[in-house]
Amino acid sequence: MPEYLPLDVPEDGKLADNITWFARALRAAGLPVGPGRVLDAIRAVEAAGFTERQDFYHVLQACFVSRPEHRATFQQIFRLFWRDPRYLEHMIAALTPAIRGVQEDRKARAAEKRAAEALLDGVNREIETQENEDGGTEIEIDASRTMSAEERLRSLDFEQMSNDEMARAKRMLAKLSLPVKPLLSRRTAASPRGAQVDWRQTLRRSMRQGGDIQQVALKTQTQRWPNLVALCDISGSMSQYSRAVLHFLHAVSNEKGAGWAKVHAFTFGTRLTNITRHLRTRDVDAALAAAGAQAQDWEGGTRIGRCLHEFNRDWSRRVMGGGAVVLLITDGLDRDDPDALEHEMRRLQLTARKVIWLNPLLRWDEFAPKARGIQAMLPHVDSFRAGHNIAALEGLAEAISRPDDAGEKARLMAQL
Repeated sequence: MPEYLPLDVPEDGKLADNITWFARALRAAGLPVGPGRVLDAIRAVEAAGFTERQDFYHVLQACFVSRPEHRATFQQIFRLFWRDPRYLEHMIAALTPAIRGVQEDRKARAAEKRAAEALLDGVNREIETQENEDGGTEIEIDASRTMSAEERLRSLDFEQMSNDEMARAKRMLAKLSLPVKPLLSRRTAASPRGAQVDWRQTLRRSMRQGGDIQQVALKTQTQRWPNLVALCDISGSMSQYSRAVLHFLHAVSNEKGAGWAKVHAFTFGTRLTNITRHLRTRDVDAALAAAGAQAQDWEGGTRIGRCLHEFNRDWSRRVMGGGAVVLLITDGLDRDDPDALEHEMRRLQLTARKVIWLNPLLRWDEFAPKARGIQAMLPHVDSFRAGHNIAALEGLAEAISRPDDAGEKARLMAQL
């Protein structure tokens, strides 16, 4: 809940109009707000009153927020609309693609950019010149085309994307591929150019030819494709990153010729949910909507150790056969017993051919493995990589194809 300034009662009776405009901003930001909810909010505020700042916030939240993933957007729009006009001015500057003389250098927090876009819907922000304090004209140079929009989007943090940027990012994620090399199987097959002698077949042929060996049978090792198993954290701190990764996994699941035998996906927060069958749906929006409906712990707490225990107990033998590659997408911030978490991570690594941990916290240069959960998990992964933008997901192909790729693990292990 944000910190509030005291709310003054409007003297002109415009509270209902303000709530209506507030609802329009929420709807523009993606919340399912209709006329019925606006009427309910007005009646609720009239019944509860609006002199208590906390009551006003929670009354509106109860009327307009129906899903956990909408809380962050609601909080930022509430902050911009009801509390801090100067903050809205800053967001106007942040959304304007121009170079200014002096501007506060601060990245938007989670959902702030989407909230500002919703409030500025329809506002003309393309100002090319303005008068400075000396009476002269300050020319603002539009630098939006000096760098490729696609290249910028590749390096932009998922948490900092606006609605339009996230929509374009999803289209880019749908085109990504994750090829994998086949594995040599223990099974063999007859081959005229094989490198091994098939003595059993050779002797069988000789018995049909009077006991003489007239032709040596050859065989070669066959190839097989591994499974891809994704364990995706959907707790409050990971929800935006998890949605982007699930879009990527949907593309991998439906990609022809990628080489994976099967792609299995699980979400976890406070409990483990198997969403594999939903990712096989061709339409990505329908697939993720069904997955979200099944996983009831979106933006909840995090119980990594307990969820990994459930996976190792109930699903490991079903999906980990044949040397599966495991993608673990989480920030590692867990409140469970670190010893139990370390035990489950050790079990997971023993059953997988490779465990790749994608952690969005690696976007910070000052990141260090200080959290107990991260310290328990880090020794039992094969590769530790960032997972906060499109470029990081593109680097997965390199991590999978190179057995010796450890990402940032070696550097961080030295800090333990």
